Amino acid sequence: QVRLVESGGGSVQPGGSLRVSCTASGVTSQSATTSAINWYRQSPGKEREFVATITSGDSTRYEESLKHKFTITRDSVDMNTVHLQMRNMQPEDTAVYYCNLVTQKDGHYKNYWGQGTQVAVSS
Repeated sequence: QVRLVESGGGSVQPGGSLRVSCTASGVTSQSATTSAINWYRQSPGKEREFVATITSGDSTRYEESLKHKFTITRDSVDMNTVHLQMRNMQPEDTAVYYCNLVTQKDGHYKNYWGQGTQVAVSS
């Protein structure tokens, strides 16, 4: 059973930094040939939006407006954990941040979501 657990959310002042993490479990080589872990976020009253992605080959891609201050990396010890480092945070970064895992095997894709972690930016 695939499970995603986010951690690291909380409150930060404008201009500050915060790191959220996502740990995936239950994914095996039998269930996935390739995969990608994505971060999305959803602010109150807005649709969920893409933030960043890292593939099983460690390729990364970002929402264009965020790539100058957000960095997605894979943990150097636990390859099933992905971090999203956020810098120079502003009130508009306030949102629930969701981890999303997409797996692929034999052309079939599966989608999994974490429960989300709240990030609040305010003075």
